Amino acid sequence: MLLYLRLLKESFAFALNALRNNKLRTLLSLLGVTIGIFSIIAVLAAVDSLDRKIAGDLSGLDKNTIYLMKFSFGPSEIPKWKREQFPNVKYDEYVYLKGAMTHTAELGYQIFTKTENIKYDSKVVSDVNIVPVSHEFIDIQGLEFEKGRFYNESESNSGAKVIVLGNDIATNLFDDFNPIGKDVRLYGQRFTVIGVLKKKGAGLFGDSNDSAVFIPVNFVRQKFGDNNDSLTNVIIFKPEDGVDMEAYKAEISQKLRAFRGIKAGEIDNFFINVFSGFTDFIDGIIGSMKLGGWVISGFSLLVGGFGIANIMFVSVKERTHLIGIQKSLGAKNRFILFQFLFEAIILSVIGGVVGLLMVWGIAVGLTKALDFQFVLGLDNILLGAGLAGIIGLISGIVPAISASKLDPVEAIRTGM
Repeated sequence: MLLYLRLLKESFAFALNALRNNKLRTLLSLLGVTIGIFSIIAVLAAVDSLDRKIAGDLSGLDKNTIYLMKFSFGPSEIPKWKREQFPNVKYDEYVYLKGAMTHTAELGYQIFTKTENIKYDSKVVSDVNIVPVSHEFIDIQGLEFEKGRFYNESESNSGAKVIVLGNDIATNLFDDFNPIGKDVRLYGQRFTVIGVLKKKGAGLFGDSNDSAVFIPVNFVRQKFGDNNDSLTNVIIFKPEDGVDMEAYKAEISQKLRAFRGIKAGEIDNFFINVFSGFTDFIDGIIGSMKLGGWVISGFSLLVGGFGIANIMFVSVKERTHLIGIQKSLGAKNRFILFQFLFEAIILSVIGGVVGLLMVWGIAVGLTKALDFQFVLGLDNILLGAGLAGIIGLISGIVPAISASKLDPVEAIRTGM
């Protein structure tokens, strides 16, 4: 064991000596490993950071959450002209399904509408995302509050002029003052602030709740009516845990078809969108990004492997005389083999570490410059170091074998 530790120490010294004595040659040869490790770990770190951000943004939503609306989340076989004729879901359908559906934990109603300006005294925030929802939304999306509360069922049903502010909206309007109980102006009317959400950070799918405000859905219905083509309505279902999703979707379809009077043989004039389908789509994109990163980086790793092999063949040639002396003094073939193999691995790992340091530096810089957390995880660091070691092992095995098989007499004569 001590012999191999000494061998590892000597191999490390030879690797450093190669870096010192042949700086340009060695650095150019290691560049392929450095770029390869940098490329693959940078892609994986970026994708992991993106995946983590998506998971954080969507953490409040159950994957089984269902959105019933006139649009589809994905491609549809129904012709576009026919889909454009689908009616909006209605509030009375929400009321009916809320009483008719079984195995439902929560069922809410939301209207998608255009952005508006919101004002407090002389301060105005423009292009605010207005989210008119029923009171169940807090339990469907799992909203968290910094101050105050969400509106209750009575306020929701009556269309009360109460409002819940996203964190950025509250900060822009009130600075450090407590906004609870204050009145803001929206749609030309006064709304009383009853809650402020916790800050979540920038979202990946448009604005996050930080730049949104929530108002009772019935206020918007009373103001714009139920047949306004500029609004898009959606009924949100949160099924109970463990429910059979196919049976649950079939129940929604059967009951809404009956309510709308759709005849047998006619297609549904609505879409039942399961949130898990959207997350699966995102997971597919992330998987494709990872695969693309591996393919692109693979070429750099291949070049890096040839570079390491080149260094080792040159090293074997330069130390042929020394190899002959070692073997004449009784060094075993495996001793010579491990000596050069360890040297190749150490050189490759050095190149890999440089690549990892580059990724770390860029991640720190981008995190400070952007409102996005780039994370270089321990798993990616270990993966990068492991890949570098494997490249060194594969690239160094042939030169190491050729060195171990040298005849001591011929090696000494050749090196003289």
